[in-house]
Parts: sequence; C-alpha cells; structure tokens
Amino acid sequence: MSSQPEYILEQKLVEQLQQLGHKKVTIRSEADLIRNLKTQLEVHNKKTFSEKEFEKILNHLSKGNVFEKAKTLRDKFHFIKDDGTSEWIEFISQDHWCQNQFQVTNQVAQEGNFKNRYDVTILINGLPLVQIELKRRGLEMKEAFNQINRYHHQSFNSGSGLFNYVQLFIISNGVNTKYYSNNAKQTFKQTFFWSDEHNNNITQLDQFAPAFLEPCHIAKMITKYIVLNETNKILMVLRPYQYYAVEKIVDRVRNTDKNGFVWHTTGSGKTLTSFKASQILKEIPKVEKVVFVVDRKDLDYQTQKEFDAFEKGSVDATENTAHLVKQLSDNTKLIVTTLQKLNTAITKEKHGNKIDKLKDKKVVFIFDECHRSQFGDTHQNIKKYFKNAQMIGFTGTPISEVNSIGKIDGAPATTNRLFEDCLHKYVITDAIRDDNVLKFSVEYVGRYKEKEGSNTYIDTDVEAIDTQELLESPKRLEKIADYLIAEYGRKTHNGTFNAMFCVSSIDVLQKYYDLFQKKKEENRHNLKIATIFSYGTNEESKDATGIYEEPELGMVAEPQTQYGDSHSRNVLERYIGHYNEMFGTNFTTKDSQSFYNYYNDIAKRVRSKEIDLIIVVNMFLTGFDSPQLNTLFVDKNLKYHGLIQAFSRTNRLLGEKKSQGNIVCFRNLKSATDDAVTLFSNKEAIQEIIILPIEDYIELFNSALDSLKIVAPEIDSVNSYQTEQEKFEFITAFREVMRVLNVLKSFADFDFNKLEMDEYEFDGYKSKYLDIWTELKLLKPDSQGKVSILDDVDFELELIHQDEINVSYILSLLANLTDSNLKGDKLEKKKKEIRDILSGDAKLRSKKELIEKFIEENLPHISDGDNVNEEFEKYWNKEKNSAFEKIATEESLNKDRFRDAIDDFLFTSKTPKISDTLKLLEIKPKLTERNNIGRRIIQKVQDFVEVFIDGVAS
Repeated sequence: MSSQPEYILEQKLVEQLQQLGHKKVTIRSEADLIRNLKTQLEVHNKKTFSEKEFEKILNHLSKGNVFEKAKTLRDKFHFIKDDGTSEWIEFISQDHWCQNQFQVTNQVAQEGNFKNRYDVTILINGLPLVQIELKRRGLEMKEAFNQINRYHHQSFNSGSGLFNYVQLFIISNGVNTKYYSNNAKQTFKQTFFWSDEHNNNITQLDQFAPAFLEPCHIAKMITKYIVLNETNKILMVLRPYQYYAVEKIVDRVRNTDKNGFVWHTTGSGKTLTSFKASQILKEIPKVEKVVFVVDRKDLDYQTQKEFDAFEKGSVDATENTAHLVKQLSDNTKLIVTTLQKLNTAITKEKHGNKIDKLKDKKVVFIFDECHRSQFGDTHQNIKKYFKNAQMIGFTGTPISEVNSIGKIDGAPATTNRLFEDCLHKYVITDAIRDDNVLKFSVEYVGRYKEKEGSNTYIDTDVEAIDTQELLESPKRLEKIADYLIAEYGRKTHNGTFNAMFCVSSIDVLQKYYDLFQKKKEENRHNLKIATIFSYGTNEESKDATGIYEEPELGMVAEPQTQYGDSHSRNVLERYIGHYNEMFGTNFTTKDSQSFYNYYNDIAKRVRSKEIDLIIVVNMFLTGFDSPQLNTLFVDKNLKYHGLIQAFSRTNRLLGEKKSQGNIVCFRNLKSATDDAVTLFSNKEAIQEIIILPIEDYIELFNSALDSLKIVAPEIDSVNSYQTEQEKFEFITAFREVMRVLNVLKSFADFDFNKLEMDEYEFDGYKSKYLDIWTELKLLKPDSQGKVSILDDVDFELELIHQDEINVSYILSLLANLTDSNLKGDKLEKKKKEIRDILSGDAKLRSKKELIEKFIEENLPHISDGDNVNEEFEKYWNKEKNSAFEKIATEESLNKDRFRDAIDDFLFTSKTPKISDTLKLLEIKPKLTERNNIGRRIIQKVQDFVEVFIDGVAS
C-alpha cells in the first residue's frame, strides 16, 4: 500500500472527530482563534462579554508560561464588569467534564520566529487544549515529536500565547499513535500508546480516536488525569494502565467496602498512580480520610519531593507521631505518613482517645510496596482499630504461596490474603513491550572454558561453590573486586551511568569496601565509592529472598545488642568518615537524624551521579529509583520478589545510550532468575525480559550491516547520493547498526573481530553519517521554517559521542605528540589519528577546522607538551574574538548588546526571539527583511556558542 499523504490522514481524522461530537470550526489565524474563544466562553458560562470585559479575560489568559497557564485553566477568574458588578467565570468544567464545548479545527497558522501551521487542534471552550501532529504512513513518529519541539521554540509563544494552553499532544503516522503531556523537557521515550483495560495497545489512528479523543474521555483525561508537578513545574499525564488502576480503585471505594490491590511492575510509576488515586478518593463525601502509607526508608528526600509536588504540605516527614495524630484528628483529608508512625499511633494508648472518633468512619489506607512483610502486622492492627477501614495495596512483586516467608493466622501471608482481589495488573512484560522499562542483560561470571579473545578474567567456579568459607575467601573476593574495577567502564559507558554492588552480609561488605579502598590508594582505580548498612541480622541462606526487612532508620542509634555489634557500627562510622571527606559533609551514626540524613544524601548523590559505586547488603535494593544507575553487580543469593526488586534498580529509562539494565552475577542465579521471571509474568517471558546472548546480538549486528550495505555498499557510496530519500535510508540503516553496537559494547566478551565489519570501516560510515548531520545543520530554513524531510529525523548522536572525547582530551593527545619527537610519516600518521577523532565525534566536528589550524600553524612552534594548553587558550581566545568582531561587523551589531545576547543565551539555553535579536542592530532594517535578518543572527549566535564555548574549558 502506498504511503497515505498527511492531508488525507488529516481530513479523515477531522471527519471522525466530528462524528464523535466535536463541532468543526474554521480557524486560520490568531484573530480567528480569539474571536472564537470569546464566543465559546460566553456559551460555556451562559454570559455575554463586552469587548472591554473580554479584553480583561484575554489579558488574564495571556499571562504566564505553560505550567502557569495550566493552573489558570483550572482556576476560576474574577473580574469587574463594565457596570461595576463582580463576575466569576470558569475556563473548563472539572467536576462535570462532559459539560464543556468541544470543537475541532485544522491548519491554524501561527507566526513567531517562524510561521507554522498546526495539523489538527481540539478546542475546549475555545482554548486549544489538544494538538495533533500527523506524519504520512511510513515515516517515524519521532519526526512529529521533533516537529512539536520546534513549535515550542518557534511559535507557541507568539501573540497571546494561547497555544501554551495545550495540555496534550497526539502524534501519529496512521499506523502508530501516541500521546503525551505538554512538557518541553521530556524525551520521545516519555510518549505513550493508549491501551484497553487489558493492556492491549490501540495504535491505529482510526481506533485511537474513539478510544481517547471522544469528548467526554479527553476532557476527563485533562481535568482528572493530568498532574501539575509543583517541584519541576511540569504537567504529567497518566499512562493507560495508571488510568485504569485509578478508575478501578475509585469504583471499589465508591461502591464497596472491600479491599483490593494493584499489581504494577517495579518502575511503572506506582507512586504517581497511588497518589492520583488518593487525590480523587479524598473528594468522595463518604470518605473521611485517605492515608497514604509508605515504609520509613522509602520516604527519602526524593519521595518527599514527589509527594509534596503533587499535594503541597501533605507529607509529614518528621519523627513525631504526635503530628500524625493531629492530622488524623483535624480536618486534613489526605495524609502521607510512614508505616512505623501509623502503627505507633494506633497501638499506643496515649494517642488512642485523640483519634477514637475515626474508629467507625470510612478511612481509606493506600499502601505503597505492599509486598513487604511488615504490612501484614500493621494490616492486622489497622483492622482491629478502624472498624470501617478500606485497604488498597500497590506492589510490583505480589507475594503468593510460592514466595511467601510469613504467616497470618497459621496460613502463608500472601498479598491476596491481605488485600483480597487484584484490581488491575500491568506486569514486567507489558512494561518492556511499551518501552516503560528496559530489559535486563544478565551475565554470570565464573570459571569458563577460555574463549578466544575473552575479556572475562575471573576464574572462580560459580557452579561448584556453595560453602560460606569458599564464598568469602579473600582470594575470591579480590578477584571479584579486580573484575569489577576492570569492567566498570564498559558497563557504565565510561561513567556515563553508575553502578550498585549488592553483597551477602555486612562482614563481606566490609571486606569488599576495604579492598576497594586499598586498591584506590594503590592508584588501581579512582571510583567514588559509598556504602550504607544497618547493623542487624547477618544470616545468609540459600532459601532467603535476598531482601531482609530493615530496622527503622530512626532507631539505629539505640544501643541495644539487637541492632548488631559495636564493631559493625564503628566500621560504618569509619566509612561515613571517608564519605564526609569526599563530599565535605558531617554525618554520623551517633545521632539517628544524622544517619537518616546520610541515607538521604547518598540517595541524592547516586541520582546525580556524584557516586560511581554504592555497596549495599539490603538497603536501596527496593523502592529506590535512579535512572542514572544502569549496572548491578551481585554477590549474594536472591530469589523471587527479592531478585526482581534488586534487578529493577537498573532498568529505568534514560536516553538512547541506556539500552538495558546490566546485571553481573558472581553467583549462579540462573535458575533463581528463571523462577522469578516465571512467577511474576510467565515462563515464555524470559526471552522478553532478559536480553539475548552476545552471539544473537552479533547476528543482529550482521543483519543490520547487510541492510546498510544494500543502501551503501561502500563508504564512498554516500558521496553519490542525490536525493533526500537516499540520505534518509542511509541514516535509518546506519542508526540501527549503531543501536545494536551500543548493546554489544556492554558485553564483557565483545570484540570487533567477531563482527563482519571492522572498527575502521565503522568509523568511515560514522564519518559520512555525521557529514549528513552537519550538512543538514548548515541548511538555511525557508520562510516557513522548514528545511527538508530530514529536518526532524533523530540522529541519536548520544550513541556516537563519548564523554571522555572532548577538547581537553584532544589537547592531552597534542601534548603527548609534542613530547614524542616524532618526525615525517610517523608524525603525519599521529596527526591523522587526531583528525579522525575530530571527524568522528559529533560535538567536536564544529571545532575541527580551528583545531586543525592550531595543529598545523601553532603546534610546530611549541617545544614542551606542558605549554600546549596555555598556547591553545591564547589561540582560541584570539580566534573567538576575531569571529565575534566579524559577526558584529557583517551584521552591523552593537557589540555590547551582542555580547549580552550571547551571555543570555548561555544562561537560559533558550533560542532568542527575533524581536529581541533585532534590538542588537545599529540600523533598523526594512520591515520586509526583519524576519530573515533575525533568523540569520540567531543562527550565528548559536553557531558561535557551539564552536567557541560549548565543551571548551575556560
């Protein structure tokens, strides 16, 4: 079937939306949009506005950015009418979401820095709240996503900024359709398919429209299922499985007194789902209170921020149970508290009489991570105290009779027994299919038959060892430490990500930590390593899940022997001392709050990648989210929910380079992994959850290479391309080669010699790929702001750029070259190698010409490598000033204002507006030339910053 032109897709969609109940309206300009807005607001509010009154409304609507406008949309507006009376109006009905005015239009033109036409727009009460961008069948949806990103920079802010009221974007090529919230910070991976209740994706546009864009449903999504995140000032829309879970919970609470639980896999956003459910439940009149319950160690700094972002002031992070009792006894409807404080509040007699009035009221308790064994005890206490309590649990790894380790009334403590029915299910295979979490790459490191070219150096026999003495032998631990140091860079993409190492006991942790410290002092590595543990139970058992319930962090300072011996505590105090030296902090175990702050500080620094490796026994193996973490090294027994929880620390999404979560096992967990995957999805799912062995990826690479050779048999074939279609086919073919290579490079046994393409040939194709990218960047946009069909293709340059390859790295190579005293062909060969590095890195290509000039003209006159940096800085500043003067002269710019404009661009990272750019000119341009001149100057500012400032140390 031939590709369906975009205008036919557009026409069909508009017709379908009309049939669903959206009225067709013709809007071609901002003036049309404003006229229609006045009419629709009058209809919705059953009032008429004079021009002067409407001007007040429009002025109010024009204020603020996307986030502030989202608040304006949901608030009522008060103004004084012409006759002096007071008036309130609303912009959208939230309680009766079907009772709004729904319209559809297409091809609305907006002109900001560029003139853009938007494909299909859904208006609610006259405001553009849903924007739909279409691409013809066969094109990537990512192009539509990138196009909307350009609109953010080019035209959404223009005029009255009414297009900043868009709440949801829809992108489609007819075959695939996705939606996402208006949040310019997000990536394409944060776009979602809609699905039915059973997680079957609805991808075809003609099926998506009735399921998602039907007037009542789209209004409900906007009014009920978008969260305004106060911390990050962004809009967040729920994914379909989150929507269905909340709907099921609300129905359960409205219509029954039964408990229930939601099984949503780890990493699928349970916190947002459960909190949104809490928000809606608190509005139900018969619900007295909603209490959101988390474990003490999960209420870390990040979680507090998230909760507080959703509902300001709802989080009680204090140690004081009295504060919780006060919230329970006053009119606070939504409470976020810890399991430990809740248990204290209902079991201690002194608190009882203050909250007795709730005993017979309908109080809904929502438990996060309800698979934990402590919830069984608290669950029983709540049931005894609150006669009409309704309990809803959330878990990614429910407890069944197979993996239960506790008892309730003599029977296995299972999630079903505690919470009754499963209300909604979204398992790990669903999440991987939807690209909501990553697959795992699991490698077992032990005594292998040596493979030719193998990078696996450790020879410990995983299969044979099961005695504690052998598992903890100094020789074995040292080999594992050496292996981890050797493999760290490969697994984390040279420190682009970070890693966790979980071990069997506190004693073993101490041995590993001391080994790493010793090797650091010997300059064997420079990793920033931190650790934390509670000095409690040390047992290691083959039957354990691998996850122990931690003592409450607030209690670790107690002197009782049940919390471990003094030696462990002294050791931890010493390790915290190392941490304090590393980061200039002042934490201690001698004060419970200080230790809790230490826990939070480690969590923050792992998330911000200030810590390279964190060593743990149990802490951080559940409930801890950090997208920066991509590798888990394992030297402990794990089973069932403990295994899935631990592995899941690594599989959060973060850009193209993070293609999987890496698991490196120093014990034989193969059967335990298979059992866990089978329990939490099904036996067939193992292939879907664990990535293929290296041999399969080599086959995939060679297959992708075959496809590349069809469009470009030789490297120089790219030189003969005449059409954009040829270039497009080459880009997509080579990009697939890069994607597979990115996964291959994470395997310990990867070697280019195993592929049907050597590294030299790959670099040649990569150079041509970057040539097309550079050529595309240099093309000047036309008056519509459109360059070519390649304009919105994602080159995924992060797969090419290596963080260690930068200007400083090039200068170190030049310093070595200066000190090497090479002559003739050998010198030229080294120079060529450096030129190839410049050509092969996306971020250095813009600087290539200038660095090559320095190599040819300046380097021969430098005799000492130590002087290269200083001489380069002089050269660079001279070239930078020369380029600055040239632009200012060519464009007749005021130099002071031009310098300020560059500083502003560096500070905000926002593309300057044409109107602001024109203020740099010494001479006012003709009206007809303004846009072209403005765009040209903006491009020169961006190029100047990219060449002379980005990636260059001052």
